Amino acid sequence: MKVIEYGKENKEVIVLLHGGGLSWWNYRREAELLSDRYHIVLPVLDGHAESDENFCGISENAQRIIGYIDSEFFGKVKVIGGLSLGAQILVEILSQRKDICEYAIIESPSLIPSKLTNSLIESSVSSSYSLIEKKWFAKMQFKSLHINEEYFDDYYRDTQLISKENMIAFLKANTAYELKESIKDCSALIRIIAGGKEQSSIHRSVKLLHEMLPESVLEIKEGLYHGEYSLNHPEEYVEDLLLMINGK
Repeated sequence: MKVIEYGKENKEVIVLLHGGGLSWWNYRREAELLSDRYHIVLPVLDGHAESDENFCGISENAQRIIGYIDSEFFGKVKVIGGLSLGAQILVEILSQRKDICEYAIIESPSLIPSKLTNSLIESSVSSSYSLIEKKWFAKMQFKSLHINEEYFDDYYRDTQLISKENMIAFLKANTAYELKESIKDCSALIRIIAGGKEQSSIHRSVKLLHEMLPESVLEIKEGLYHGEYSLNHPEEYVEDLLLMINGK
């Protein structure tokens, strides 16, 4: 598994899992802000740019991350955070290993399957994949994501490195993932985040997760689109993370 690390000299570990179609740079600014006090680990999810494995499924990717934490950090870290696909993988990690972290930040997970969307993915990606290398198309897609302009070069470079097969695989997994009952056994203190301007399916998902984890904190960030919290507001993300760790 390829990982990017910051603050390796520090003892306590924070693992942050990027969104689908992005890469480790999703959390680059958070890592820079936290590296003076924490060891930040940014894995590249399977099937993404420069990853060493094709995407085989959310459960499989979760198992690989669990194995990495077992081998490198004696089976437990301070915090795990994740956005979108990374949040789904985080939910799966917590469903498989209830005590793998002390705290978790779950941002914008999709936890209610959509059969219709899932059925359209292969044809949609197949028809548009050849356009990925076109900068005008990348800019159009990038604009629709509401991501800070500073990430465009990273986005454009890395989306071109995702194979059509991997893109189809993780998008289909994203729209098919379903929350497991075993999440109820999770012992971590959890913050669940969604943007106020996200799709209703995300709002339903975070509400469902909060209902299954009644001691979790659910926060809707008003005015934000999908992924904007971690991508466009890293200082706020870090401030909220530190407040959570410090019990405030």
